[in-house]
Amino acid sequence: MFSGIVERTAEVAEIRTDRQNKDFVLRADFCRELKIDQSIAHNGVCLTVVDITDDTYTVTAMKETLDRSNLGLLQPGDLVNLERSMKPDALLDGHIVQGHVDQTARCTAVEEAGGSWYFTFEYEPRGGGLCTVEKGSVAVNGVSLTVCDSKPGSFRVAIIPYTFEHTNFSRIRPGSVVNLEFDIVGKYIARLMEHYK
Repeated sequence: MFSGIVERTAEVAEIRTDRQNKDFVLRADFCRELKIDQSIAHNGVCLTVVDITDDTYTVTAMKETLDRSNLGLLQPGDLVNLERSMKPDALLDGHIVQGHVDQTARCTAVEEAGGSWYFTFEYEPRGGGLCTVEKGSVAVNGVSLTVCDSKPGSFRVAIIPYTFEHTNFSRIRPGSVVNLEFDIVGKYIARLMEHYK
């Protein structure tokens, strides 16, 4: 489980294809703290560490993950948001994030707002709790954010300078594809309502 509070970014150093899987080699400054089998969220996608060197580590994404997320679009040199899994005694500074991306969205606008920014995203509405609500939570590329201007199939988020500078939001432009994980509580409520109709 994650909180959506991104620790750092890592640069994609290499991408290797193995049949329908992709191995991503990432350059990060905390490799000596990692261990094989550890779970790390990459742009919000929970992946398992399979190899470690002094300054890189490797994770594998299967076809389902590549189809549902923006990881299949990554190129060497791209920045990826990273968050290690929460410890049981950690403060929940963001919201409950599972690392299971629901779908992607496309950035349609970036507006400067007196030192901060508004980012607008559009996505394909699919039902089943895959939606946003005003002042609710959503994870965008693994970043826990508060929704504003929630509409069917679109929403806007406000990004403060710290988040802009310490995540890959600094590289998101209109047309960029991002990962979305909708609020787990909303998804359970939607499923229960469907079941008890």
